[in-house]
Amino acid sequence: MTGIELRKRVLTVEEIFHEGGPVAAEPPKRAAALSVIRNPFAGRYHEDIAFFMEVLNPLGIDMAERLVAALGGDPKAIQGYGKGAIVGQAGELEHGALWHVPGGYAMRAVLGDAKAIVPSTKKVGGPGTRLDIPVTHINASYVRSHFDAMEVGLADGPRADELVLALVMTTGARVHARVGGLKAAEIKGEDGLR
Repeated sequence: MTGIELRKRVLTVEEIFHEGGPVAAEPPKRAAALSVIRNPFAGRYHEDIAFFMEVLNPLGIDMAERLVAALGGDPKAIQGYGKGAIVGQAGELEHGALWHVPGGYAMRAVLGDAKAIVPSTKKVGGPGTRLDIPVTHINASYVRSHFDAMEVGLADGPRADELVLALVMTTGARVHARVGGLKAAEIKGEDGLR
C-alpha cells in the first residue's frame, strides 16, 4: 500500500453465545480489524490533508475483506458495521476524520449494496486508549436490534506519531435483542434509514 507505513495489524472475532439469557442457536459474531499506521501529519499543523483519504482507500478495502473472511467469507452474512480511529497525541482529531470516507466506502464496496451510513467515532489518545465503535444495521440505521458497539484498542498503540484505524462488522443483532422497533425483516431499503 503505497504511501502508508503499516506497523501492526490486529483482527479480533467475538462469538456471543448468551448474555445471561438462553444460549443462541446460531451465536452472532462481531469482528474488528485494526491497522496501526504512521501519521504523516503528526507534530505540526498541515493545511492540506484531504489527499490522504485517497491513499487510505486500499487499506480500507484490505481491512474490509479481512473482516468478511474472518466472519465466514460471505458478504451477505454481514448485518452490522461501524468504524473509528484513535489518533496519537502528536496528531489532531481531524487526522482521525480522514478515515471516514476510505473506511466507510470500503465496507460498503466489499458488502455490495449496503445502504446505511457507517457510524463512526474518533478520539486522540496514547497507547492503551480504548474506543467504542458504534454499530448499526448495514441497510437501515433505525433497526434497533442492531444498535451495538465493540470496544477496540491496543496496549502499545497509538504511539504519538501513529493512527489506529478500525473497522467493525457483525453477523446479527444483539444476542438477546428484544426492545422492539423496526425489524431487519421489515427494511424497505430505500434511504438507509428504514
